[in-house]
Parts: sequence; C-alpha cells; structure tokens
Amino acid sequence: MKTLTRGLTKANFEQLSEFRYQMRRFERFSEQAAQGEGITPLQYLLLLHIKGYPERDWATVGELAERLQAQHHGVVALVSRCEALDLVRRKISETDRRQVEVHLLKAGEQVLARLAEMHRAELKSLKGTFNVPQIDV
Repeated sequence: MKTLTRGLTKANFEQLSEFRYQMRRFERFSEQAAQGEGITPLQYLLLLHIKGYPERDWATVGELAERLQAQHHGVVALVSRCEALDLVRRKISETDRRQVEVHLLKAGEQVLARLAEMHRAELKSLKGTFNVPQIDV
C-alpha cells in the first residue's frame, strides 16, 4: 500500500484524530440511547432514515440499504425485526408493485421522537467541538 503522508503535518493528524474521536463519542452516545429505548442502534437508524427520507414519510428497502450502506438482504432482515416489534410496516407500492415501501407505525414514531430529542440535546452540547478537518493533500 502506498503511503500518502507527504505534506501532512502533526497538526493535520491531530485534527483528523480529534474529528474521529468526536464522531465516535457521538456514535457511542447514540448507541447507548437506542439501547436505553430497547432497540438496537441499527433499528434506530432505520427509523431515522424512514422519517428523514426527503419529500415523503416512507422509504423503499433499496433506499434504506443505500442510507444504511448495507446489503439489501440485510435491510430486509432488519425491517422484519422492526416489523416484529410493531415499529414499522411494509406496503407494496401502488405505483410500482416491485417496490416495497417501509412506513413508520405509531410505536416507531414515538421511539424515534424520544431518541431525536436526546440526539438534539447531545448535538447542542457538541457545538464548536465537532469540526471537519481542513486538510489539503
């Protein structure tokens, strides 16, 4: 593997390290918050990506796979687990019968709302410490 450290300074590495540290701290917070609500971190992300999908209140399995950066079959299994918990439901698309829409149910909305509020407070506490490094290579 070719080393690409040419031109990077100690300060650059410190910036990268701090960024990854703050990102991991936020992820750890998120994981613990989800577990505190009785769901897995991945289940929380699924709920978030359904609710946060642009311009509609549902997402397809394929869209969720992209957002989660996961394999399609893994997302199908994740949706099944969330369905068993009455957090989401699947619906065959009325416009394209090949697509499956995933919708939040009331319980999913409630869990997501509680977690979103916790995440908002955590993000406020990170203001000013979560900076994207400016490194020119």
